[in-house]
Amino acid sequence: MTLNKGMIALTFFIIAFSLLIAGVFILGSIVNSKEKELQEQSMLVARTVATLPEIEDTLHNENNLSIEAQARRINQTVEQLRTVNSADYIVIMNMDHVRLSHPLTSKLGTVSTTPDEEAAYSEHYYTSKAKGEVGVMVRAFVPIMNTKHQQIGVAVVGYRLPSVLEVLGGMKWEIALALTLSTAFGLWGALILSRRVKKQMLDYEPHEIAKLYTERIETFNAMHEGIIAIDKEFTVTIFNPKARQILGIGEQNLLEKKIYDILPDTRLPEILDFNQPIYNKELHINQHTILSNRVPIEVDGETVGAIAIFQDRTEVKKLAEELTGVKEFVQALRIQNHEHKNKLHTISGLLQLGHHQEAMDYIVEVQTTQEETTNFLNQRIQNQNIAGLVLSKINRGKELGINVMMDEHSTLERLPEKLDFHDFVVVFGNLVENAFDALQLTSSSSKEIFISIDQNDETLSILVEDNGVGMTDEQIQKIFDNGFTTKNSANHGIGLYLISDILNKTNGSIDITSSLNEGTSILVTFTME
Repeated sequence: MTLNKGMIALTFFIIAFSLLIAGVFILGSIVNSKEKELQEQSMLVARTVATLPEIEDTLHNENNLSIEAQARRINQTVEQLRTVNSADYIVIMNMDHVRLSHPLTSKLGTVSTTPDEEAAYSEHYYTSKAKGEVGVMVRAFVPIMNTKHQQIGVAVVGYRLPSVLEVLGGMKWEIALALTLSTAFGLWGALILSRRVKKQMLDYEPHEIAKLYTERIETFNAMHEGIIAIDKEFTVTIFNPKARQILGIGEQNLLEKKIYDILPDTRLPEILDFNQPIYNKELHINQHTILSNRVPIEVDGETVGAIAIFQDRTEVKKLAEELTGVKEFVQALRIQNHEHKNKLHTISGLLQLGHHQEAMDYIVEVQTTQEETTNFLNQRIQNQNIAGLVLSKINRGKELGINVMMDEHSTLERLPEKLDFHDFVVVFGNLVENAFDALQLTSSSSKEIFISIDQNDETLSILVEDNGVGMTDEQIQKIFDNGFTTKNSANHGIGLYLISDILNKTNGSIDITSSLNEGTSILVTFTME
């Protein structure tokens, strides 16, 4: 009810104000039209009077009549014309400016001193407007000419210009009708409009909507997740402080801007393009790793925008990288400990049998092999965590009876900008583990894995080859599907899916060559930019 009353009052005020403004312009137009009409009428009457024979004969004064006699004769004729034409006055003056006609008989025979009549004595036709005792007068000045085209006098005709109140009084019924109809239709329209607006606002009052809007903004601001929303024109409607903090955007006023002007790589507009939600998607934006849920916003079945809710996983990923490195070192130490126990048992057996020289040769061989591997990884692989990961896989292969060979030309100085350590571990670890699985399914006595990590200024490539069971072309087409596996285990089928997801995020590529019972070669390439 409050909305209806407010809408009606506002509409009434707008109508009244609009009518007032319109009335001022219309009234001014009416007054101007009336003035122009009176100018034309006064000029017409003045020209008519100036051509009357009686006036021309009298002004010639061939009978030598006195001024009084001329005035009586002319005034009688002119007054009849003034009454017929409803003029306020008609004044005839001779060349000496003496009035020979006038509505006031007291002014007959007197000399006129009006300043604006001088031009009429120079044979000029014109109108003027002057304020007199009874109001503003519109006057026409016409020279009186004889048959010889000589000027013998001046005719002046005046009409009083009606005042604004008089104009309004003459239109009172029209004004009353217009006000009545305007008010009635305006109130009716305001009532219909207010009901429709309130229905669209779900029967909320404006102050209630303002309260809800404020509560919504404060709720978004208080959340620990970043929230960004856009409309179907890609204009930002929500950008809470947590989103600015996560993405490192210091600018405060981000609303009404286009999302791609703020974050070119946000990938939020694609939700509007495909109208499909994407959940738990990891994105790399402004050097931040975020876990994002992006969902289209629908109203009455129509998509009107999209919203992204995300968390910063940069610090979590750094911690995960550290934990992953520790895990790989622990795994490497476990395998190495197991391997050392076997070697100690071998040395102990040789010593007990009295083969001292063989024991010494075996110790030197083990030490040399271990130092070569360690020195190679330290020199060629600059990232210690990755070096530990490679060492753990080599030792893991020994434990499984698989010869893991590292390309002697391998090198790794730095990771590409879009590839972090965690992603490298996922890619490299899954490739090697898949090779281990493939070799465990083969009956070959010689099981080998060849690993190469090659880097230049433009690319970083990881090559893993094995002589395992291999795959068919049909299997190669499906290996990137989540859950697909060639092994009879519930814990497989996600490794290559994760690799595919990382490749999409980093614009990497993968090339697979495989033959049944011969082996598989997988080359993964990343650009350094």
